[in-house]
Amino acid sequence: MDGTDVQMELSTWLAFFAASWAISISPGAGAVAAMSAGLNHGFRRGYITTLGLVLGIWTQIVVVGVGLGAVVATSATAFLVIKWAGVAYLVWLGIQQWRAPAVPLAAKTEEAGQASVRSMVFRAWVINALNPKGTVFLLAVVPQFLNLAQPLAPQYLVIAATLGFTDLVVMGGYTALAAKVLRALKTESHLKAMNRVFGGLFVAAGTLLAFFKRAA
Repeated sequence: MDGTDVQMELSTWLAFFAASWAISISPGAGAVAAMSAGLNHGFRRGYITTLGLVLGIWTQIVVVGVGLGAVVATSATAFLVIKWAGVAYLVWLGIQQWRAPAVPLAAKTEEAGQASVRSMVFRAWVINALNPKGTVFLLAVVPQFLNLAQPLAPQYLVIAATLGFTDLVVMGGYTALAAKVLRALKTESHLKAMNRVFGGLFVAAGTLLAFFKRAA
């Protein structure tokens, strides 16, 4: 491989690196989940949710990489099953957040053991893993950055690592922002209002997913 090939590969990665920031920053269910975690648990514990979101993205990349993504994109039945499972889960999260008690952060810290690390990671993983919109999006974007003349597995690893890095940073920012807002909320009415705002955002994300259709 000569220097020109290396330069082209680097330029391709830089282009994907730039695209990955846009992918991570764009509002969606993942951003809502990260902010909701910051609201409910503060930054340090809420950041655990980001790990689950990244695992969900990596699951999507594996699905796309082994060819199952194409099945989801082209099979009406598979697409609808995954889509409506994702819709139902987001709406359920919204209802849970809406009905969450208005508890100050100090009290939540004492009760943090109620929400295990495993459950927080799993809930976040499901949000990204059960998202056919993400599958279709990755199917449309990722192939543009692949060199089919080279082994695909290392390229998918680079893509997964890049998306994982940008998501850890961006979702961490969303979590920190929500945690900072939480510290400023002093009254029960303020906390209840924020719970309902994020509950509504989860339901809105589910509604948007419900209207998402695969390409004909």
